[in-house]
Amino acid sequence: MSDRGRDIAAFLAAAGWDAADRAPLAGDASARRYERLRLGAQSAVLMDAPPERGEDTRRFELMDRWLCDRGYSAPRILAGDHARGLLLLEDLGDALVARLLASAPDRERTIYAAATDFLSDLHRHRPPAFAAALDGPALAGLTALTPDWYLRGIGAASSAAAYALPELVKELYDRLNHATPVLSLRDFHSENLIWLPDRGGHARLGLLDFQDAVVTHPAYDLVSLLQDARRDLAKGTEEAMIARYVAARGFEMEGFTATYSLLGAQRALRIVGVFARLAQRDRKPHYLAYLPRVWAALERNLLHPELAGLAAAVRAGLPAPTPQRIARLAGGSG
Repeated sequence: MSDRGRDIAAFLAAAGWDAADRAPLAGDASARRYERLRLGAQSAVLMDAPPERGEDTRRFELMDRWLCDRGYSAPRILAGDHARGLLLLEDLGDALVARLLASAPDRERTIYAAATDFLSDLHRHRPPAFAAALDGPALAGLTALTPDWYLRGIGAASSAAAYALPELVKELYDRLNHATPVLSLRDFHSENLIWLPDRGGHARLGLLDFQDAVVTHPAYDLVSLLQDARRDLAKGTEEAMIARYVAARGFEMEGFTATYSLLGAQRALRIVGVFARLAQRDRKPHYLAYLPRVWAALERNLLHPELAGLAAAVRAGLPAPTPQRIARLAGGSG
């Protein structure tokens, strides 16, 4: 047994779950691993988040308790060992929104309306002091990896236009952002949301993967929800949910959609770089299957007239991910 295996065994024994049956759960793009534990009629989820790989379960606990204290359905923490990066969590089940809608697409409007209403409610709370700001410079910094990883991965030369993208994002955000910042869970999408129909109100939405929550523009999580790299929305759903959110929060539509489009473009640019890095550095090429959808979202966002300069820089500096270029990225060269 490895040292990590012994740490986990000791943790589960101390929590009274050492006799549980264990089965792996699907992971994500991070270094975290998850297992479902079954002990008689009980079940729980083990989060294995090694500190030596940059994970910090303290961040998860802080955000988890903040959400639970406000009546939201973050998984309750049953046991924890922050020094070893281990948590035992309430099992919220398997009804991931992505999986549910794959089998019942007619429920999309209902579930997305509930998720949009959740964001409207979440954004009425004062953000916690421990959540870092995601402002113009930070948003720019998150796009800086894209020219290096994506261009190198597809075998394209770097250019001044590509390296100008982060500063253009910063300048646009500083100019367009006029909203009071709110809490953003940051990875708010169909594979991090669980449908809990037996619960009432906003608690119907089970929440996963929120340890990197930040304080930023109100549109950020709405973009994450409605421009999901993992699934296409039915025609009209995105526009309907934007209108629903804007009406609930009392925003002015024109200004909100300008910043929404910018954040959509920024997220898409960052995701292109992240997926390219996952393929090359981490040998996780399956994320590249989402690149065409991400690029399509980028192009839609760049149609907004306020983003004309950013659109020109993208066209000049970043070649589109053709099947041939995606295949080259998947080869992991670089």
